[in-house]
Amino acid sequence: MIGLEWIALWVAWVLAGGSPGPATLSIAGTSMTHGRRAGLVFSTGILFGSACWGLAAAAGMSAVMQANAWIFEILRYAGASYLLFLALKSLRSALSPQMPTKGRAHGGAAAQIFTKGALIHLTNPKAILSWASIYSLVLPAGASPAQVFGLFAFLYSGSLLIFPGYAVLFSTPSVVATYARLRRWFELVFAGFFGFASLKVLTAKLGDAT
Repeated sequence: MIGLEWIALWVAWVLAGGSPGPATLSIAGTSMTHGRRAGLVFSTGILFGSACWGLAAAAGMSAVMQANAWIFEILRYAGASYLLFLALKSLRSALSPQMPTKGRAHGGAAAQIFTKGALIHLTNPKAILSWASIYSLVLPAGASPAQVFGLFAFLYSGSLLIFPGYAVLFSTPSVVATYARLRRWFELVFAGFFGFASLKVLTAKLGDAT
């Protein structure tokens, strides 16, 4: 049975996936400019790229966890640092007067749109870092391959929700208008969430060491 902690983890992953970045902003821009169908095709490409990075990170992380506990600890701190980076990025976006989706639209035939979506995620090194970070932050040292790949499947279900969801939402005029009006508040919430998560990980590790 999935407990409250795992539900909270899944929600946190969905929030992280929905935070402003190359993938989400491009889905939003494509959906607003070229319509819902183009946005959904583009989001499918993003999902393909996410699956590639997630499985690659799971394979590598599984090997690391079984062999080198000290590398696992380094990755844990790297994961906390990445969360802090996301907090600062969201804060900067909240302070910017411009809509972050500007210039992020991708058009063309369905195959071209899918390919563009996949390439955006596959050429973004932050994508694999986000997967490696969540593995190192959540799983215990020495976790089995089944645990690592099981976590991938659990979290990927959230990606299946958030990326196509962006395409649907940002092809709806009323949602776009609401986002434009409340964008800075959303960004501030994301900044606070990621900053709190980063500090929680770091202070927990410092507490373990004393």
